[in-house]
Amino acid sequence: MSHSHGAPSSLNNRLKLGLVLNGIIILAEFVGGYWTNSLGLMSDASHNLIDQGSLLLALYAHILAGRPATEERTFGYHRAGTIAAFLNGLTLLMTGIFIAGIALYRIMTPIEHIPGLWVMSIAGVSMLANFGVAWLLQQGAKNDINIRGAFLHMMMDAWVSLGVILCGLGIALTQLTILDPLISLVLVFAIVKGSWPLCRESLHILLESTPSHLNTSAIVTSLEAIPGVKKVHDLHIWSVEPRIIMLTCHVLVDTETVPNKDLLLQPIQSLLSSQFGIHHLTIQLETECPETDILHCNLNHLTKESSQEPSLPHAHHH
Repeated sequence: MSHSHGAPSSLNNRLKLGLVLNGIIILAEFVGGYWTNSLGLMSDASHNLIDQGSLLLALYAHILAGRPATEERTFGYHRAGTIAAFLNGLTLLMTGIFIAGIALYRIMTPIEHIPGLWVMSIAGVSMLANFGVAWLLQQGAKNDINIRGAFLHMMMDAWVSLGVILCGLGIALTQLTILDPLISLVLVFAIVKGSWPLCRESLHILLESTPSHLNTSAIVTSLEAIPGVKKVHDLHIWSVEPRIIMLTCHVLVDTETVPNKDLLLQPIQSLLSSQFGIHHLTIQLETECPETDILHCNLNHLTKESSQEPSLPHAHHH
């Protein structure tokens, strides 16, 4: 079974262009936020600074994912993208908490004067640039959780900038500077709401959980409906990254129905591939097994304290 996992140079170039544009945004908003005393602009600039790190991380992980498997990394480097996505989601959550803390402080001790029109102008440029970088990453974000993390960063920043524009407009019309931290709290809610699903999905993969779109019971029922399959047990389903799903299991064969157990391998592979989209799998066909009632193997026996006497390998693992 062969796989090709190249890293398209066009997406790498888009990530690099995004880094340049985002760097310009950061500089403009930090200077503008300091000059206008706007927490909204400073918050947006801080968020953009984290975005810069997320773009760098996404670029590095994307390059790593294109490397072939090695003796030390037998699955290759595909998990690098998932780790990058998790870190991106986590930093977004932490950024939201940090901005919320500053916003609450500003509500208690408001700034006397903020030039609303200047805030609007600077945030407007930032919003256009953020949407531009997000557009560059949109295509790659559809199938790559790593690129999706960077894309969500840029989209969240674009909406943050829009919030700052509305804040600047409100201040210009009413002179109520307390709108600045209040808008920031609304933006914190948007940041947390957008980043939590990314963080949860990437953590789900890192914990080697069954992909959320697959139903384990349905897979077992379908396999056991194949003539000659008596029982499925010791089932493991996980993903290296969202596009690479792995499955291993033991299958107890009814030799009266199928005298040659190896003949079952092809229909099992065909079913898992066509119905569930699982193409990378390892099936162990057995004619007898004393532990067929255990669908999911308990691995606790492998984690016994080293002080205990070493035991023989578990009977049905070969």
